[in-house]
Amino acid sequence: MASSKQNGPTTASGKSELRSPKPTSENRDESELLTVPDGWKEPAFSKEDNPRGLLEESSFATLFPKYREAYLKECWPLVQKALNEHHINATLDLIEGSMTVCTTKKTFDPYIIIRARDLIKLLARSVSFEQAIRILQDDVACDIIKIGSLVRNKERFVKRRQRLIGPKGSTLKVRKVVLDTMKNIHPIYNIKTLMIKRELAKDSELRSQSWERFLPQFKHKNVNKRKEPKKKTVKKEYTPFPPPQPESQIDKELASGEYFLKASQKKRQKMEAIKAKQAEALSKRQEERNKAFIPPKEKPVHLKKPKEASTETKIDVAALKEKVKKAKNKKLGALTAEEVKLKMEADEKKKKKK
Repeated sequence: MASSKQNGPTTASGKSELRSPKPTSENRDESELLTVPDGWKEPAFSKEDNPRGLLEESSFATLFPKYREAYLKECWPLVQKALNEHHINATLDLIEGSMTVCTTKKTFDPYIIIRARDLIKLLARSVSFEQAIRILQDDVACDIIKIGSLVRNKERFVKRRQRLIGPKGSTLKVRKVVLDTMKNIHPIYNIKTLMIKRELAKDSELRSQSWERFLPQFKHKNVNKRKEPKKKTVKKEYTPFPPPQPESQIDKELASGEYFLKASQKKRQKMEAIKAKQAEALSKRQEERNKAFIPPKEKPVHLKKPKEASTETKIDVAALKEKVKKAKNKKLGALTAEEVKLKMEADEKKKKKK
């Protein structure tokens, strides 16, 4: 029998007891292990890392809309050339409207098929070849966010989607910004936070500290008030008992006594009710016609009494006549009594001298 080796000393029960290694000078501080030196880049995955290749073939397929057919047919040779460098086969089926990528025996990178899948998804979603081919690089990633079901109202959806579209159709590249925008939070708030974080990351002293005191705190305010209905329905008080059953036609006839009448009597009552309704309608019509012949009510005329002339405002007629005569004499050039006497005396003196 082969004896099993144990890594540590055994106890009385025969079980091995594991002990943690003693701290040596090789053990480094945790803060040093977490920090990444400036300018460091992860080495690219090469064939030497996986010389035997992949065990099984993997493939992905995606559909594309009809309007992308002409563009894909034009740029498909470039897509095949870029994927052949990574030993990935790509096929374009114009009949089914699909694109397929699959690995080969020469493929050594196990993650390249995921990047090729993202490439055909981006091409199907109207991303240009120049931008989509960058997904094959190790330091580039993509995230496809389905925003169609986030907002029910179509007008609100179009307005909020317009906030995400940047210059020349380029969209924002942060998932949180996109999702918050569809929740009616403007992207400027998240973009400002990202700008502050980028500036703080440049400071080596602040990398290991909390940035909450530097980041702005935005409160979401819902401006749109809920519209209240015009007719408010008042809820009735809950009762465990069901509502009373409505009376049937037979019950109503039994209560009024019509149930026991003969058919001829019932017919006579119906005719009388119809005639009463007709007479009432006829009287209403006659009243409306007679309204046109009723004269409107005239307002009573109140005669005003002549006002008596006050004693203070009485006019002296004799004085007024004298003023009128004087005015006429002045207008006609007549002389006054004194002027007449003086003229007569002057005439007499002339006669005596002669």
